[in-house]
Formats: sequence, C-alpha cells, structure tokens
Amino acid sequence: MERGLILLVAAFMVFVAPGVQGTAHLSFANNTEVNITRTGCGVSKLCLETPDNCDPAGNGTCLFGSLVASTPVAPNGVNLSVELRGNSMGYVALGLTVNASEGGTMLFVCAQNSSNNGSFFFRTMMRNNTDDMLTPTETRVTEIRGSVKDNVIQCEFDVPGVNATSTRSSDATTFNVLLGTGTLNGNSLGPFNVSLKSGALNIADPTSNTAGTTAAPTMTTNSTTAGTSVLHPHALLVLLSVLTLSVMQKA
Repeated sequence: MERGLILLVAAFMVFVAPGVQGTAHLSFANNTEVNITRTGCGVSKLCLETPDNCDPAGNGTCLFGSLVASTPVAPNGVNLSVELRGNSMGYVALGLTVNASEGGTMLFVCAQNSSNNGSFFFRTMMRNNTDDMLTPTETRVTEIRGSVKDNVIQCEFDVPGVNATSTRSSDATTFNVLLGTGTLNGNSLGPFNVSLKSGALNIADPTSNTAGTTAAPTMTTNSTTAGTSVLHPHALLVLLSVLTLSVMQKA
C-alpha cells in the first residue's frame, strides 16, 4: 500500500534541542508522489549514485542524489535544488562538507517515521566528521517535498545561499558530497552510515564527477583509410633504397 506524504516548508527549520524539532510553517497533502529520474544527469544536474548508474525511477536498490546550482553570486554563494532517493526503513541523507575527514558536514535528512504509519519528515543536522556525532542545527531550507512508498524515500528541496567559504568577497562551490542512510528510533536519528563519498566536486558543474574524455591512442596500420595510404618510416626507407638501386642499375 502506498504511503505518500508531501511536506512544503516556506520557512527554515529550527531545532531547539537535540532530538526536538522546533516550529515551522508546514502544510501537508496526502498521496503525493515525488518522481526522481536520471533525466538531465551530467547535463543540467550533477548526479551521484550507488551502485553505479542505478536507476532511481526503478524498483531496485538505488541511493541517488542530484544537485542543480544557480550561478554563483558573491558573497551569497549558490542556490541549490536537491533530489534524494534511497531505500531505508529509517532515513536517507545527503551531506555537504569542505573536508570529509575534519570539520563538519551539513546533513539533509529525509526520513520515514514507522511509528506514525511511515509518514515522511525532514531534518537538518550537523555531523562532526571526526567522531560522527549528529547535532540538530538551524539551516534555511525551502520547498521541501517528500514521499515514502515501500521503504523507498524520495524528497526534493532547495537550499539558498550555499557557500564553501566564509570570505564575504568571494564564493566557492567545491564540496565533498556524501550519500548515506541511517536508522530511526521514534524521531531520534541513529548514526549516519556513509555509502558514497564523492571527493572534491564543483557542485555548480554538472559534469564535475564525470571522467574527462581521453583521446584513444593512435594505431598505425598498413591499411588504406579514406583513400589515403599510410606508410611507416621504415617502409619509406625501403622504398627509397629500391628506387635508388633501380636508378643505379640503369645508369
């Protein structure tokens, strides 16, 4: 049976204490689908997934995230539109961090509350990259939409003013992107289990995680291509030797 729920947030989420969600302007609508696909990957949106090339629109296991960034404007950074899809009985999450081994990760969590008929809810957390501790944090997130169906969690949301630097005169869009899942106990989040670390990516470039095109090595053959004969250097020397010998014999 499908369990769908859409959550629209017009104001930022406020967390007043660990495990306690503060007030926000919320509206709900039942039986609403969020359909995430690979359309636009590498062209209009930066995509990450595990396993490789899995289909978020299919029925198989696929942890998938995509990012679309506006043009960077210093010092405001970029506005991000995010898609997230994964299989979990607890939560799926996408994280942004400048350094995955130290500092913190801004974690965007889409979850289902099994104690409330699998209803969808959204949270933002700060993950300590040293000890993996999760702490509720205030982050402005808008246009949150989410659905849950057969333990497949899908959500879309916008994050304004994302900047990898605190320098007011510049903007930076290079982040490490993390994808992962976790368990849920009531409204309390269990540890974030990282399934994918992207390495440093320019989130404003949809092609930043695709391998660069490398020219194939030139293959030399004796065949004729498009009417043009290809001669190896040693073959040319042999031909010149034969011609020289022929001229000497006629002299």
